Order: sequence, then structure tokens, then C-alpha cells
Amino acid sequence: MDGASIIEQLMTVEGRADPYPLYARAHELGAAAPAGPGAVLVVGHAAANQVLRDPGFVLEDTKALTAHHAELFAHPAIELLGRSILQRNAPDHGRVRSLIASAFNARRVAALRPTIEAAVRRLLDELAARGADGSPVDFMDAFAFRLPVEVICELLGVPAADRLRFRGLVSDLTVILELIQDFGELAAADAAAVELCSYFEELVAERLSRPTGDLVSDLARTAADSPDRISGEELLSNLVLLLVAGFETTTNLLGNGLALLFRHPEAAEGLRTGALDPSLFTDEVLRHDSPVQVTSRISTAPGLTVAGLPTPTGTVAFVMLGAANHDPARYPRPDRFDPTRTDSQPLSFGGGAHFCLGSRLARLENDIAVPALLDRFPRLAPGGVATRRDRLILRGYETLPVITR
Repeated sequence: MDGASIIEQLMTVEGRADPYPLYARAHELGAAAPAGPGAVLVVGHAAANQVLRDPGFVLEDTKALTAHHAELFAHPAIELLGRSILQRNAPDHGRVRSLIASAFNARRVAALRPTIEAAVRRLLDELAARGADGSPVDFMDAFAFRLPVEVICELLGVPAADRLRFRGLVSDLTVILELIQDFGELAAADAAAVELCSYFEELVAERLSRPTGDLVSDLARTAADSPDRISGEELLSNLVLLLVAGFETTTNLLGNGLALLFRHPEAAEGLRTGALDPSLFTDEVLRHDSPVQVTSRISTAPGLTVAGLPTPTGTVAFVMLGAANHDPARYPRPDRFDPTRTDSQPLSFGGGAHFCLGSRLARLENDIAVPALLDRFPRLAPGGVATRRDRLILRGYETLPVITR
């Protein structure tokens, strides 16, 4: 099996459901391997880290896509995220990211701890009430989605009454982040993009007339006063991105982590008693079953190599984050879930200029929520068959039934 056939298999239903056996096959090819004309598969931890940090490898941004696939921008979903920092290179990426980054620095994230703790207590109360009669409750809907969406919406300034509407919209929109084979099947993603843009357009107008000191108010004023720093279109795209990134990854982190705890009750007991450091548990969940599995870059400079493999200008590097996190050259027994590892350094949040802005916040939410969940429900148990979302890049559960007593 070569690199191209591994990518092909990863795009099947079976490959998406469990990509790890295919990652193991990929590691047999080396840290990087050809993956068809003009493409390379990157699975080694050091090799992936190199590509993510090397300025010679960039995103396939709007300019590049327009040159070869101008028809894609008839899709509002592709156009929307194409204007966000998720798919921008320098200098636009740095210009806009610098306006947002301060909201996610260490001091401001640490200051959110009381907000997170209060939200966790309230959601655990609701979870207890819903499962009081012993019936199963869907953890993904009742907790894993609601906690991070409350936190990011509080930071943005999205009213509480609007927050529960976003799960389905974001699920529809994020299809465009997958390895799409048929761009004709983006009707739901396009509709979600239009609705989310419209929502934030109205919220921005409201915050300009009545600012409240939240992130939307601050960015809206900057766009109005200094459009050279962030345009109105960039503002809307990046607000949608912040909403998506603010809960999508953390929702999957919480669900993937709880599923692992059901399979490893000794880890759950360690978190309950304090014998296991929650931050080490979070790191190991990120490493073992990453909420983000794949990203990509394009080589833009002559002479670039990855793990000794030449990558001529224009080569697409498929950076398999999930595989890099299971690199046997980096991790002893990589397929073993071991939350006592002390040097994980998972690549789940990316690296380099595009390292995830919300990584501190996601970690803090998980560090607080999981021990509190286990303490509140010492007999927490699976309540039925869990279902995975049929995704490769954004890996998580659609449903995860639990019994709380």
C-alpha cells in the first residue's frame, strides 16, 4: 500500500471510522512518502512539525484556489472560510490574527476559569436532572456541546438565548473542511454559511450602536474605524471561525476523552482521587484520539524536503496529525492510551504561524470539566451504543449515551 492508496482508503467510510490501522501502514513507508503526482503524505511527528513551522510551506489560500478553481467561490461556505485566518497566509493572516490573539492570551484565558466552573456546575445539574430516572442521556448534546459553546459565546458576546441554535449549523458548515470529493454536495454548508453570516452581521450592527465590551464589540469598532486593519467581510468570516473553532474541537475533545475513560476505568479513578493530573489526561486524549486529524500545506520554495523526500514547489503535503501523534519513533507503544505520559507534545492544535489560538481555552475547559463530571457522577457509565460522526478531519462523536446513576 503506497501513500496515495492510504489517502484513498482514509476517505472511505471504514477509513474514517477508524483511521489508526491505516496510519500504522503509513508509518511503514517512512516519516514521509509520495502520495501521487505532486503530493506527499507526512506521518512522522518530527516531519509534521517541520512542515507546520517551515515558512516555505503555506496554506492553499484564496489566491491559489481562485487561480485554479475559481468556480469554488460560487459556494458561500468556501468563500466564507476563505476570508478567515484559517485559510489566509502572510501578510493578511498576521494582520487579522494580531487583532484576535489578545483575547486568548494566558492571562485572559486564566481569568475565564470562574466562568467555566460556573457553566460546568450548571450543566452538571441539568445532566443530573435529565438522568434522574436512570434513563440514558446523550452526553454530546447535554454537555460536550453546551459547555464550549457557552464559553466561546460569552467571550464573543453572543446572547444566551441564541447559543443552542449553532450546533447543527456548524456541523453543516464544517463539511467543507473535509477532503471533499464532490463539491456539488455543499447545499447545506452554503445555507449554514449564509445564515451564520447574517446572524453576525446583525450582531455587529447591534454592538456598534450599543457596545458591551465583548470581543464582537471590540472587533466591530476596529472594522468601522480602521477597515485597513480588518474589513467588514473579514470581520464576519472571522467571527464565524471563532464560533466554529471555539466549540467544535472542544466538543470532540470532551466526547473522545469520556469514551476513553469508559474503556480505561483506572484513569477515571485517578482523576476522581487526584492521583492523575488532568492536564496530562488532556494531553493524552489529544494525542491518542485527536479532534483534528489532518491539515495540509503547499511548498512554495525550491529545494524543500520533508524527511529527506524532495517537495518541489507546488507539492501538496498532507500532514496527518493523528498519525504523527501515533509515531512509534516519537512515542513508545503509541497505540496505548497512557495518561501518565509526561512528554506528549501532541500536534493536534497544529504548529507555527497557524497554531490554534484557542488551545489554552480548550485545555482549560477539559481540565476543569472532566474531573468535575467524574466527581459528580461516581457511577457514570455508558448508556447505549455511541455513534461516531462520519468525518475524517474533525473526529468526534455524534452521540454518546450515558447513565448518571
